[in-house]
Amino acid sequence: HITYDGTQHVPIATLDGMAERTVTISALSKTYAVTGWRVGWAIASPALMAGIRPVHDFMTVAAAAPLQIAGVTALELPPTYYEEMVAGYAERRDVMMAILAETGFEASAPSGAYYVMADCSHLGMGDDVSVATTMVEQAGVACVPGSSFFADPAEGAHLVRFAFCKTLETLHAAGERLRTIY
Repeated sequence: HITYDGTQHVPIATLDGMAERTVTISALSKTYAVTGWRVGWAIASPALMAGIRPVHDFMTVAAAAPLQIAGVTALELPPTYYEEMVAGYAERRDVMMAILAETGFEASAPSGAYYVMADCSHLGMGDDVSVATTMVEQAGVACVPGSSFFADPAEGAHLVRFAFCKTLETLHAAGERLRTIY
């Protein structure tokens, strides 16, 4: 649901020959802003599901009944919910991208989700972990080291990830703080 600028999500299971080979995993976390609930699901062919179910039985138990009921309610929300959510995130994305550009970060506007990876090399603070630590300590702005998203951490050592799923007020405050270290 969280896509921008006319981008359409194409589930891989809808492509020719992929339905029987695909496990689709989803959750309420991001779309409904309930990341702590851990309510989700898997959809797969019976053959794939036969391998998933025994593993699931050993890894988790059922989500609390009230959370399941809330999940059903969330899944029945009207299309306007998604339209308003995406419009709000698109506005925040644009604010975040302007802040990053103004403070020298190179980044491409994401077509979906509410994160942006940005090149932090211009800061001259060392690798991504050093940058993330320094930004929290000196500016009170948190980001995630990019290396944590790569099989080879060296490939992401020049990147940090920012989340823009915050209020506009919080994003503007982060911009002011980033300007103090740029």
